[in-house]
Amino acid sequence: MDSTGSDTHTEILKLGERWAEAERNADTDTLDDLAAAGFRLVGPFGFVLDKAQWLARYRTGALHTSSLIWDQVDVREYGDTAVAIGRHTQQATYQGQKADGQFRATHVFTREGGGWMLVSQHLSPVAPPGRPG
Repeated sequence: MDSTGSDTHTEILKLGERWAEAERNADTDTLDDLAAAGFRLVGPFGFVLDKAQWLARYRTGALHTSSLIWDQVDVREYGDTAVAIGRHTQQATYQGQKADGQFRATHVFTREGGGWMLVSQHLSPVAPPGRPG
């Protein structure tokens, strides 16, 4: 069901703002609080990170995000689960290499203890498909 304008939509957008700010500030305490224990990230090149690996990128300084915008977000609620699909635009470096990009991002949330927790992110590059050879 579409929850545009609902409390869930507002709550997810606020949580998304906290997440994006925490990524920009390498605030692993906040990221740890926002993500469920079983969190998984599927990166734009198909790699999968568990919560510890996801947080370690910031703890070690391997990932530095100078800008992160999550917009064009559509939130759908399914009982105690919410799925938010939006656009993720970042300026970042990973191990000193540019990691700038624009991605279609799917975030999955579950309601736990009266609030929402991030359980999964999946990023896919926003780019036209390559032309057949």
